[in-house]
Amino acid sequence: MQKFLINTEALSTDKAVIHGQDAKHICKVLRLKPKDTISMTNGHGTDFTGSIDKISPECVEISILSEKKSLTESNLDLTLCTAMLKHNKMDEIIKQITQLGVTRWIPFYCKRSIPLSGPNREKKHIERWQTIARESLKQCRRSCLVEIMPPMDFEQVLSFSKSCSHRFAFWEASDRPFGGPAPGENNKAVVLIGPEGGFEEEEVRSAVESGFISYSLGPRILRAETAAVCACGLIQYLLGDMGGCLKQYS
Repeated sequence: MQKFLINTEALSTDKAVIHGQDAKHICKVLRLKPKDTISMTNGHGTDFTGSIDKISPECVEISILSEKKSLTESNLDLTLCTAMLKHNKMDEIIKQITQLGVTRWIPFYCKRSIPLSGPNREKKHIERWQTIARESLKQCRRSCLVEIMPPMDFEQVLSFSKSCSHRFAFWEASDRPFGGPAPGENNKAVVLIGPEGGFEEEEVRSAVESGFISYSLGPRILRAETAAVCACGLIQYLLGDMGGCLKQYS
């Protein structure tokens, strides 16, 4: 059953309302009818099961039957930081990391990153990325939206990461193969992925001085967007809910 995202303002104790394209999809594509069951989430980790009361292409009115904490969210608070890439590559990263259970995503500027273009560029891109995150959430049945952070510069990313016990910087020139992380004080992890062309040495040096460990993802050169997905999958396996579950933090 597809899961639909409910805005907080459209949700009360025992009722929910779905408008717009989702209402049209429920009515015209899924062809649901009154008394049919529907699955929903508030995007903050709570799932709802409801029964349709009234339905039209413009509005679906629902009675809430049950509410529960989501079982599809990872125990790991995982932040992915990626240097700015071409727009379509950033879009694809958001789709993939939503499926991988990443908590938040921070795009950042560094020496080889691709600058955003156009007036009001950051606002427009953030809105687009948030839309992609919402659509991806519904497709993979997650219950928490990926938090899309405003673009930062490299030093801001390093500062943000200080609260994370596990800090991973993946760099093609590193000679350290990736292995199991050391025990940490909390369940927060951050992954740092460079731009096309990779980080400059001084950037990696700054990251290491800020507590990151520089790792390699193998002998082959990966595209930045591939490296981001690969790294998040590995971390989610070792520390999250994809099979390894070392749970080395308290």
